[in-house]
Amino acid sequence: MDVPDPPLSAPSPTTLELIGVSCVRGTRRLFEGADAVIRSGQLLRVHGANGAGKTTLLRTLCGLSWPDRGEVRWNGCTLSSQRDEFHRDLIYIGHAAALKDDLSALENLLSACLLGGQRPATTVLMQALAAAGLQQREHLSARNLSQGQRRRVALARLLLEPAPPLWVLDEPFNALDAVASDWLLGVLTGQLRRGGIVVLTSHQPVAIDPSLSQVTLAL
Repeated sequence: MDVPDPPLSAPSPTTLELIGVSCVRGTRRLFEGADAVIRSGQLLRVHGANGAGKTTLLRTLCGLSWPDRGEVRWNGCTLSSQRDEFHRDLIYIGHAAALKDDLSALENLLSACLLGGQRPATTVLMQALAAAGLQQREHLSARNLSQGQRRRVALARLLLEPAPPLWVLDEPFNALDAVASDWLLGVLTGQLRRGGIVVLTSHQPVAIDPSLSQVTLAL
């Protein structure tokens, strides 16, 4: 799978901050006092045992849930003060591919884009799916795709321009074979090199270029 060249236009310098973030689930505190500052061109890898709260933290970073204590800031401002602007700057891909089985790969990708405020042309979507290794599968219903192919449908959104400056990805390498994992690593590297921010969870180290900056947060 070929990785397209990064867009010529780079996002403006950005900063994501976690300030004393604590989260609870029911009566159980998952984690507390999470602090991190992630700047343009940096990758934040969140790791921890199963049930440690990694997905909860990522959802909190996206403004989909709220911390019990602390706050998340984007470019120096709280998420609640800039909700619409922040979500235009964000792509969030959750742990599950979240595809609708009755829709084709193309239709699912279009649906995800529309929900995220993007309206790409069909030809652009087809090119993204082909680059993600789904050529000649664009019109197959999602129920006929393997788990790895379903994952690549969701990840194909990362190829669309303009690329939002913040990507938050929950276990993006799950279900991918070695070839697809290398492809995704190249896509993430492109985002970092053009000054974007990537936040992800992964049970394995992420083998990014040593010249790029990686921050880790243990829960």
